[in-house]
Amino acid sequence: MSDISIGSFSPSAAAQAFLDKGKHKLFIGGEWVDASGGGHFPTHDPASGDVIGQIAKGGAGDVEKAVTAAREAFETGPWSAMTPMERSAILQRIADLMEANIDELAELETLDQGKALYVGRWAEIPGAIAQFRYFAGLAPAIEGSSIPTSINYQPEGKEIFAYTRKEAVGVVGAIVPWNSPLVLTAMKLAPALAAGCTLVLKPAEDTSLTALRLVELMAEAGLPAGVINLITGLGAEAGSHLASHPDVNKIAFTGSTATGRAIVDASKGNLKRVTLELGGKSPVIIMPDADLDAAIPGAANAIFFNGGQVCIAGSRLYAHSSVYDQVVEGIVAAAKSIKLGHGLDPETHMGPLVSAQHAAKVASYIESAKAEGGTVHCGGNVTGPNASFVEPTVITGLAPDAKALCEEIFGPVLVIQSFDNTDEVVAAANNSEYGLAAGIWSEGLSNATRLASRLNAGTVWINSHAMYDASLPIGGTKQSGYGRDSGQAALENYLELKTVCAVV
Repeated sequence: MSDISIGSFSPSAAAQAFLDKGKHKLFIGGEWVDASGGGHFPTHDPASGDVIGQIAKGGAGDVEKAVTAAREAFETGPWSAMTPMERSAILQRIADLMEANIDELAELETLDQGKALYVGRWAEIPGAIAQFRYFAGLAPAIEGSSIPTSINYQPEGKEIFAYTRKEAVGVVGAIVPWNSPLVLTAMKLAPALAAGCTLVLKPAEDTSLTALRLVELMAEAGLPAGVINLITGLGAEAGSHLASHPDVNKIAFTGSTATGRAIVDASKGNLKRVTLELGGKSPVIIMPDADLDAAIPGAANAIFFNGGQVCIAGSRLYAHSSVYDQVVEGIVAAAKSIKLGHGLDPETHMGPLVSAQHAAKVASYIESAKAEGGTVHCGGNVTGPNASFVEPTVITGLAPDAKALCEEIFGPVLVIQSFDNTDEVVAAANNSEYGLAAGIWSEGLSNATRLASRLNAGTVWINSHAMYDASLPIGGTKQSGYGRDSGQAALENYLELKTVCAVV
C-alpha cells in the first residue's frame, strides 16, 4: 500500500458544538469545575494529529474532592435512599439520552480514538446503551435469601430467622482504557449504579471526550449530585491516587496487565476490592471441517476490527494443515482489501491507531518478527500524515517463543501457525500467560464444545468471534485478570453479602 490521504471530513453540528467548547472541566459533586491546578492537556485526532480539545488535568487534590463527594452521596445523599425502581428509571433515562445522541457520541469517539465510524455507531455505542438498559432491569431484582439453619441452642420457645442481604459496596473508582472508551465505561458504570454505588470515573487521557459527554447526559437524566464524578488527567497522577485512596471501596479497571499489577499494589492500603480485565493473546482455531467461507472472513475480522486494538482480538490463528494454505491465502486477501482512512470517511474500513507512538510500538513487533525469521505476507508498514496508520499485517513462519506470537501487540497484526491434531493445537493455544478469549471454527459442534472446555480462556466463541451482549460475562484467567464485566456476574462485583441471624 502507498501512503494514504485522510481527506477532510467535518463532524455533525452537534459534535462540532461539543468540540467548540475547547477547554473542558472536571465534574465533581454535580458541578463542572476547573482542575485545582488550572492545567489542561491536548487531545488529538489521531488520523491528522490535530488538536481537537483541551482536557482538564486533574490531580490528587481533585481526586480527593471527587471521592469526598461520592462518599457523601453514598452515605447521606438521595441515591442510597432511592428505591430500586427509582434507580432503574434513571438508568433507563440515561440510555434514552444516549440513544437520542448516538450519532454525536459515535463521531466524538471516532475523532478522539480514530476508529472507523461504523464501529462506534453500529457496534460499540449501541453496546454501551444496552449496558444501561440491561442493568436497569436488574436493579429491582437484587435480592437476598432466607437460610434454614441447624442451630439448636436458641432459647426455648424461640426460633432462628437467618437471611442474607446484598448491599452496595460503596464508592467505586472506575478506570477505563482508550481502545473502546464509551462501551467499557458503560460496562463499569451501569452495574455499579444498579447496585446503588457511587463513582469516580477516570477515563484514559487519550480519549476523554465521550466520557465528558456521557456525564453531561447522566446529569441531564437526573442522577443526583455526587453519584458520578469525573476526573480527567494522567494515569500516573489522577489514576494512581484514585487506586490507592483509602476511602474508595472498589476499583474496576480495564487495561494493560502491567497497569493492572500496579493497581493491585495500590489497593493494598485498605484492601479494597478490585476487578481487572487485562490483556489478551487470544487464539483462533480453524479445524479441518470448518466452513472456510465463514471462518476466513470471521478470523480476519477477529484481528482487524478496530485496528486490532481490542483485548479479545484473535491475534494468534491456528489453521489445520489440511486447510492452512487456503486460510493464509484468504486472510491475506481480506487484509489487502481493507481500506484505510479517516474514521469519519464512510468508505473507511479501518482508521488509525490511537496515536503515532502506539503505531510505532506495533511496528516494532513486526520488525522483531522479521528478525526472528517470520514471513510478512502483506502490510507491515506505518503510513498516514500523522504516522498513525499500520497496514493490516499477516505473518507466518514464527517459532512458538517468538515475541510477536507471545506478547500482546494491540494492533492489526496476525500470526498464523499450522497444526495437525487437537492435542497439539490445545497445547499451543494454552501456551500463553494470557487467558482472556478464544475462538473455534468447526462444523462439528460436539467436537467444538469438547475443545472449548479444554481451552484456558474466560470466553470461547464457536463459529464466531467477539459476540458481545450485556447479558454475557466477559473476563479472563491467568494474567488476563479476574472478575467479570457484563451479565449478572458483573453486578456481584458491586455488592457486599451480609448475613443476618436473629433469634425471634
